[in-house]
Amino acid sequence: MLFRNIYIVSIKMQIQFRCLSVLLFSLFILLSSCVKNKEQKRTPNVILILADDIGFEGLSVNGSLSYKTPFLDELASKGINFSNAISQPLCTPSRVKIMTGKYNYKNYDYFTHLNINEKTFGHLFKEKGYKTAVVGKWQLNALKIKEVDQKVKEDNSRPYAFGFDEYCLWQLTKTKDLGERFADPLIEQNGEFLPRNKDAYGPDVVSSYAIDFIKRNKNNPFFIYYPMLLVHDPFVPTPDSKEWSSPDLRYKKDNRFFVDMVEYMDKIVGKIVNELKANGIEDNTLIMFVGDNGTNIKLVTKTIDGEIQGGKGNTITHGVHVPMVASWPSMIKKPLSYNGFIDLTDFYATFSDILDVPNDSDGKSMINIFKGENVSKRDMVSIYYDPRWSKNVSQHRNVFSQDYRYKLYKDGEFYDMEKDVLENNPLEDKMLSEKEKKIKQKLAKKLATFPALN
Repeated sequence: MLFRNIYIVSIKMQIQFRCLSVLLFSLFILLSSCVKNKEQKRTPNVILILADDIGFEGLSVNGSLSYKTPFLDELASKGINFSNAISQPLCTPSRVKIMTGKYNYKNYDYFTHLNINEKTFGHLFKEKGYKTAVVGKWQLNALKIKEVDQKVKEDNSRPYAFGFDEYCLWQLTKTKDLGERFADPLIEQNGEFLPRNKDAYGPDVVSSYAIDFIKRNKNNPFFIYYPMLLVHDPFVPTPDSKEWSSPDLRYKKDNRFFVDMVEYMDKIVGKIVNELKANGIEDNTLIMFVGDNGTNIKLVTKTIDGEIQGGKGNTITHGVHVPMVASWPSMIKKPLSYNGFIDLTDFYATFSDILDVPNDSDGKSMINIFKGENVSKRDMVSIYYDPRWSKNVSQHRNVFSQDYRYKLYKDGEFYDMEKDVLENNPLEDKMLSEKEKKIKQKLAKKLATFPALN
């Protein structure tokens, strides 16, 4: 009898153990599924790098023979290289446009100024719980604009007001005559001026802050907006130039240093990519690199298609055609060279799509391009350009619409950019083919939706 009771107890214990095992296994599967779903639903980290004054011809992947850009070339070869990204011809118009996703006629009031009433992509990310930072060149406090209140110029909290938790910036509340951006830079960081250091290099200071921000937020979704200090003039030595070893030569101006500056810009991009890899977050990070306008007009770049003179400030192709690269390994599964038009308003639209919020911009999301889906490409792009700056630059103010070959200005001038890239010879109506007349009519219809310059 005793043995029978012991046997029954043993059977019951085995049944209970099996039930517990099944329960624990089911719980493990459920938890694993939840973790997997959570990982799949996690929105990506986003880093937007806006290079200062570099046209499409500035990257070796785009045919440059003058410069070597191996890190950007690699991002392009594994991600997406955009061959028809169109910017504004000048820095502030581009920065206001890309940050707000709106055409300039809607919110651009003064050169070097961003109106406090504007909503930026910084707000988009911050409102969705991202940690946000802006590093690099600010130049949006209207430091030399007499019509803007002095309190605005002295306000070092404005980056916070535009959606950024942290900042490390040049030319926030002090003009460049008080401290340049390269050797011995004058940098403001989260409300304080960093100590001046003659051996410091501004691009290293701000990019190191970005690196530290990545380390501190590797377990949180983050957004970094990096309007670079490079490759704007003055064209001076970098720490990789032999002249850097002599402090007296660190601000020696020479166009030949532009080569060093482009390659240092690329090096910094590589530093950021390597940091993402080191922290195991490269796959879920979207990196976007784009130029803010064409290369400086003083510079000539040798390319596989011949020499190209920079067109910064001008509405010709060389003033608005900029390099653009995107990398997002977990999303961009197949490398792609995308030849459709991209407008600076599209960044805000893309970020709205990523964050699943309404797109209140003038742009179009690029998410389907990232996914490798067939998308209807824009057949034209339009620019409203009123720099509101010096007479030399403002002489190029104009409004235009273009397709991949033809460009029509608001004043009626019509160009064949394939045959006349510098736009020296406007086409006469009486000489147009029937096809060209239809193209001009189509561009005119789009152009009519934009206001004329005052």
